[in-house]
Amino acid sequence: MSPKASKKRSKSSKAAPKAAKRRAKPVSAPRRAQKTMSREARAMYAEIQQGVKHLEKSIDEIQRGVRRAERRLEADARARIRELRKDARTQLGVLKAKQREAAATLKRVSTAAGGSWTDIKRTVDSVLADIRATASTTVKRFRRALGA
Repeated sequence: MSPKASKKRSKSSKAAPKAAKRRAKPVSAPRRAQKTMSREARAMYAEIQQGVKHLEKSIDEIQRGVRRAERRLEADARARIRELRKDARTQLGVLKAKQREAAATLKRVSTAAGGSWTDIKRTVDSVLADIRATASTTVKRFRRALGA
């Protein structure tokens, strides 16, 4: 280091630190407006501000309630869908059993009846009518459950 650099350093370390000057914060527009307002106007302004804060809280509370209701509705809908699927599987099982029964009946009747096809047709028609009635009832129930 040069002697001049060390002199500069020693001078700066010996000097007393300067006191920081505080600047006044710039006044915001509402504060500036409040200073020029009358006492009654300031009271009304404060009352309006308080009303706005209450409105914000109410809006937040309503939004929380709506979200809670949506979650509850979605959970209920999922449960209802599970129930409908289970019911549909049961009904499809019943219909498939009736279909197998009709096929077995057709096979039995066709071998037993020999040439009497009118008896076979009458038997099969009654079984098929029963199956159609069950299927249409099932479809109506599901449409009613889905609101269609």
